[in-house]
Amino acid sequence: MSEKAGMAQRIREKLNAAFAPLSLKVIDDSRKHLGHTHATRDSGKAVLSGETHFTVKVVSKAFKDKSRVDRHRMVNAALSAEIGAGVHALSIEAKAPDE
Repeated sequence: MSEKAGMAQRIREKLNAAFAPLSLKVIDDSRKHLGHTHATRDSGKAVLSGETHFTVKVVSKAFKDKSRVDRHRMVNAALSAEIGAGVHALSIEAKAPDE
């Protein structure tokens, strides 16, 4: 993984490595949260200081027979470094292939 990779790319790489997903979407929702705590002002205009809010949609065999809570825990564990490095909000949709 490149040290200069953006947060979305880091998330994508981590989830690919952890779950070998059949389908993966990483959506940067940060712009929707310009008034949020992690947004700053530059010359009177609201801007984001970085990629902070994401929606992750992942389909993997690893989620078969797992509860929704367990699936979320698995994704959060795989992304613990990214969460500690500034991901403020993570919306997770984790499904098994037959769902």
